[in-house]
Amino acid sequence: MARMFDQVAPRYDLANDILTGGQVHVWRAAIADAVGARPGLRVLDLCCGTGTSAAAFARRGAIVSGCDISPGMIAEGRERHPELDLVEGDAMDLPFEDGAFDVATVSFGLRNVRDPEVALREMLRVTRPGGRVVIAEFSRPVPAWFREPYRAYITKVLPRIARLVSSDGVAYDYLYESILAWPAQEELAKTIRDAGWRQVAYRNLCLGAVAIHRGRRERINGV
Repeated sequence: MARMFDQVAPRYDLANDILTGGQVHVWRAAIADAVGARPGLRVLDLCCGTGTSAAAFARRGAIVSGCDISPGMIAEGRERHPELDLVEGDAMDLPFEDGAFDVATVSFGLRNVRDPEVALREMLRVTRPGGRVVIAEFSRPVPAWFREPYRAYITKVLPRIARLVSSDGVAYDYLYESILAWPAQEELAKTIRDAGWRQVAYRNLCLGAVAIHRGRRERINGV
């Protein structure tokens, strides 16, 4: 998995812009609002890629640490954003202390982790009691009329565009397969709760093609 992302790192953000028709910027703004990035807030941006989301949080004053398993992504991110703290690390065995962050977030990367529930438990561990998790991921379109056109785009159009704009178009074959195999909103919410998070809820974007899930780590006194 890390090697695949190493290969696409140079043009990863450009490809995302084109493949989503620019919608990725709308999604990232919604994620930044959900995270509530502000001066002094300690944020972990997991599966951070080239640091695009981490940089957006930092511009709002947050103290951000980005973590990704791909050395190529981290190298690209450090070159683009030398001001950011970006480290190489496994989502299932995070290189951070217990309770180090106020918010742990991952944008369109949880489905790339071999065991998402283990990663969610690790995010819980490194988040302080009362802290939050914010997860943005591709999801299941809600209106029935939208599902078939969406599937057609994912399986037929997206791979062709990826081959034209990506530094390794073949690697993007994995992308549509992972999107279609990913659980729907309620299933992911259950996985988040099973990992130990509380007050789990989600908000649909783009008719449910994307969803932002939120949760909170229980406080020491159980509140």
